[in-house]
Amino acid sequence: MFETGIVIFLSLAFVFIKLKRRTMLRLLRYDMAIDLAVTVLALAIHWGTFSGVMAATFAGLLCSLGTSAAKRVFGYIEGGRYHTGLIRLDV
Repeated sequence: MFETGIVIFLSLAFVFIKLKRRTMLRLLRYDMAIDLAVTVLALAIHWGTFSGVMAATFAGLLCSLGTSAAKRVFGYIEGGRYHTGLIRLDV
């Protein structure tokens, strides 16, 4: 079940990596909405078994940790203004 959660999280991370930097930084502004959407979608897909629900919950937890860390490390864009994180990206 934890392996499935990790795979779900990695698929989200790979999609995030493929985005343009500006798009990624704009999405990081809505980190809570991303976490909620991923968790609800994963729960809806894996509903029906205990292991599926636990995998979706674990994926939601990893997503929350990942988006929070990315927001602190790379920053985010709000209203056209780039709020830098620990690493400044060229936008």
